Amino acid sequence: MDNQKYIKLSEYAKNHSIIYKTAWKRYKENKIEGAFKDEFGCILIPVSNSYDYMKCVCYSRVSSNSMKENLIRQQNRLEEFAAANSFDIIKSVKEIASGMNDNRPKLIKLLNDDSWSTLIIEHKDRLTRFGFNYIETLLKTKGKKIVVLNKSNEDKSDLMEDLISVFYSFSARMYGLRRKKNKQEIINFIES
Repeated sequence: MDNQKYIKLSEYAKNHSIIYKTAWKRYKENKIEGAFKDEFGCILIPVSNSYDYMKCVCYSRVSSNSMKENLIRQQNRLEEFAAANSFDIIKSVKEIASGMNDNRPKLIKLLNDDSWSTLIIEHKDRLTRFGFNYIETLLKTKGKKIVVLNKSNEDKSDLMEDLISVFYSFSARMYGLRRKKNKQEIINFIES
């Protein structure tokens, strides 16, 4: 074979969010450009014709500056995974912000960037505390996918973490509003 990269039909099916049988039907109907059967009977598809999933971005996030060391370790794990799996790292993005914050500049810039096809994260909550499936669905419509290194199998644990995040966010906003109100009262007192 030449220097062209190929993926198997099973990976093509996974990348396109279809079952293998549907991918097989597309192959049989010659609807997958460049697909062919090799000498071992394996169906291969040129990567360029099935989105270039090898171009990736590693995204890591922590909530506060006190966790910077964890951020660096997290990013190193993502980059090691990408290298071990032959991904071409286009960007490596680190961000310090709350997972509840839906206005993270680096993440927004990354999601609007068309130079990558695969987003690699360590845990779902590193991308967002809520709405992961929405982001994943929207990225699929753009021909992109998310690889989560550590998937949690415990739904109860995920639910508890989400509930704690809601309480944390709510109390932080309440204390912030209270602090703002107290500050304004002090300013009003001083001015009068």
